[in-house]
Amino acid sequence: MNISVVGTGYVGLVVGACLAETGNNVCCADIDKHKIKRLQKNEIPIYEPGLEPLVERNQKEGRLTFTTDVGNAVASAEVLFIAVGTPPGEDGSADLKYVLQVASLVGRFMAREMVVVTKSTVPIGSAAKVAAEIAKEAKFPFHLCSNPEFLKEGDAVQDFMRPDRVVLGVESTHARKVMNDVYAPFVRTGKPILIMDIASAEMTKYAANGMLATRISFMNEIANLCDKVGANVDFVRKGIGSDSRIGQSFLFPGPGYGGSCFPKDVKALVKLAADRGVPLEVLKAVEAANDRQKRIVVEKIRSAFGGELKGLRIALWGLAFKAGTDDMREAPSLTVIDALLDEGVTICAHDPAALDHARALLGNRIDYAETNYEALEGADALVVVTDWNEYRHPDFERVKRTLKQPVIVDGRNLYDVEKMRELGVRYHSIGRPSA
Repeated sequence: MNISVVGTGYVGLVVGACLAETGNNVCCADIDKHKIKRLQKNEIPIYEPGLEPLVERNQKEGRLTFTTDVGNAVASAEVLFIAVGTPPGEDGSADLKYVLQVASLVGRFMAREMVVVTKSTVPIGSAAKVAAEIAKEAKFPFHLCSNPEFLKEGDAVQDFMRPDRVVLGVESTHARKVMNDVYAPFVRTGKPILIMDIASAEMTKYAANGMLATRISFMNEIANLCDKVGANVDFVRKGIGSDSRIGQSFLFPGPGYGGSCFPKDVKALVKLAADRGVPLEVLKAVEAANDRQKRIVVEKIRSAFGGELKGLRIALWGLAFKAGTDDMREAPSLTVIDALLDEGVTICAHDPAALDHARALLGNRIDYAETNYEALEGADALVVVTDWNEYRHPDFERVKRTLKQPVIVDGRNLYDVEKMRELGVRYHSIGRPSA
């Protein structure tokens, strides 16, 4: 099948590479000339495990191409995925301008009957706007499909190749048949393709992210309460997660959620609901709780040093909003860094993937280390913000020996409290006893 993907950001690039891997002829288009030149050389502009070999292999075998000629990409397509950004506006609503620009090009350059798929996260009701824009110049029939993405950064290739489910919002038999064919190779193990109307598919994406964000904020608040009442959140998490109605996922406390999806989508859903006269008070609370949680690490640091931070040097492990990605959008580390700098702290940070992004965002406001141990040199304390694997089992004797003071503030609860106590480390985590 001839498939085009407009937008080579995080979602579009993964979608294009994975669809090519199952034998389709895929053209990925983007107006960013520098990005396309890099992709044509198999240089991946994002950190996503497993993506680079897919791009390289499928380009080499001729199934995957990259172009800046969006019109030609439209003309060659039987199925076209719109995967451009929908950034939040000042009021929190999702901005459709890039989606509608692509829709206009679809109408102008389409050369056959085609299925147009919105892969971008768009507000409920956007399909009518997309259809109207295409229809202004369309000379052939077109069929809309809403196909929300559920990709986890750091595991996106696996998520696409082996999805829990595929959600398709369609309103024609043709779109349903074509999209079933597109996704058939990915659901051979029996995972469902869920067919629904377009509005319900659009809502499913927002509702899923809203639910996951809610679990994160809920567990963070329970952890904070555990701190106050002397409970251990590890036991609480296991106790409630063993209930089949609740499950284990998204119950680990931390410094708050970040990234490109949860913050943006929660804001957009709250704004959409307010515009319709439906106040989503639970999600408002989720958002407020997350904003507070991003400051919890700084409160822990302040507590560890009796409230006075000026003149300290902090080693910061982790800059990306989560492990497995270089994405720093809405990252808790940024809130921590800003707050510490305001209090006169100097910072040396390490991250396995996000140092280049950090330098672009923060410049010389902080120092950067090429290894996690290098960041410890001359530091009064270690602060863990991102749960990268290489931070899970460090050489604690080396950590303690290198730090000026044996203080660890663990924003991800990676380390065992008793072990820290035995090592003589002053250890502070979230929702667990201090050592």
